[in-house]
Amino acid sequence: MKALDSFGSLLAVGITSLVGIQAIINIAVVTSSMPATGMSLPFFSYGGTALLILLCSMGILLNISRNCR
Repeated sequence: MKALDSFGSLLAVGITSLVGIQAIINIAVVTSSMPATGMSLPFFSYGGTALLILLCSMGILLNISRNCR
């Protein structure tokens, strides 16, 4: 919310919701609230590509939070 422009703010919301929704779906599958989807827990994936994308996303998110007002 304190980002310098609306693009940074929307990008931060998008990255946060990406990780948050992935975690919520995984928690729902573990508690048997919904059927298994095959989605892995954020930062604990099978392949290196998903981990690389998440770490790059966190770097972008940290850069947005560093350059706020």
